[in-house]
Amino acid sequence: MSLSIRNQIAGTVTDVATGGAMGSVKVSVEGGELTAAITKDAVEALGLASGTSVVALIKSTEISLAAA
Repeated sequence: MSLSIRNQIAGTVTDVATGGAMGSVKVSVEGGELTAAITKDAVEALGLASGTSVVALIKSTEISLAAA
């Protein structure tokens, strides 16, 4: 599949939590961990579970941080 997204990081799902409409998916990648917030429907459609190999596709125009 051809994609225009250049930030592609391979990893493994380590945890999946779903609620009403949304899900949180933790992915172990080289050098750390990512957390993706996706719909519950997407979690089910992709068959995501702990141990699933995935590729994180990251496309963002802004990342904001605030001091804790």
